[in-house]
Amino acid sequence: MLGHHYTHTFLETAVASVNAGCNLELSYGMRNNVFMHIPQALAMGNITLQMLRDRVRPLFYTRMRLGEFDPPAMNPYSSLDLSVVQSPEHRNLSLEAAVKSFVLLKNVRGTLPLRARDLSGQRLAVVGPFADNPRVLFGDYAPVPEPQYIYTPRRGLEMLGANVSFTAGCSEPRCQQYSRAELVRVVGAADVVLICLGTGVDVETEAKDRSDLSLPGHQLELLQDAVQ
Repeated sequence: MLGHHYTHTFLETAVASVNAGCNLELSYGMRNNVFMHIPQALAMGNITLQMLRDRVRPLFYTRMRLGEFDPPAMNPYSSLDLSVVQSPEHRNLSLEAAVKSFVLLKNVRGTLPLRARDLSGQRLAVVGPFADNPRVLFGDYAPVPEPQYIYTPRRGLEMLGANVSFTAGCSEPRCQQYSRAELVRVVGAADVVLICLGTGVDVETEAKDRSDLSLPGHQLELLQDAVQ
């Protein structure tokens, strides 16, 4: 609210939020946040004690239902470790969810899917800043995965036994430095080319919006060179 200039102080924000029915804040910090100004708003008569009770009741009721105040021994999830989370069953389920979430915008002449049995003898080129950079594959608010569970496009294709060549063209999504000669060399020797482009949190994230939807840096040039 402050960032959008709807209010001018944390006190004003606290009053407006409580009056609007808000009962939870994504805090700025323990010592400098909106909810620490609620006592002052109450003392000034901007909000009432009954209003506060009405806001707090559903919040804590939900937290109790979620078991936040239960002893850890009562929580069945407390005994789960990485061996359970990363069990073959759960990993297969994650793979199934990933496969079913792809959105294919166009499939000229049935190019996809690429089948492992058809890749024998084929030369694949995987290019672009997202082709083999685990760090940039996850969006804002994503958890930090264990490195051994991260499969880049290059790593995934190499597991199929295909003859895979690789060049990033530019090492980071911003793509300020682009190596055209290396890209042309790798793509020119391939039968199938996969180009991995995008943005990532280096380019856009919360509070870091872009003014247009253009590919960053030299990525469009990289794409055009690969196609040509």
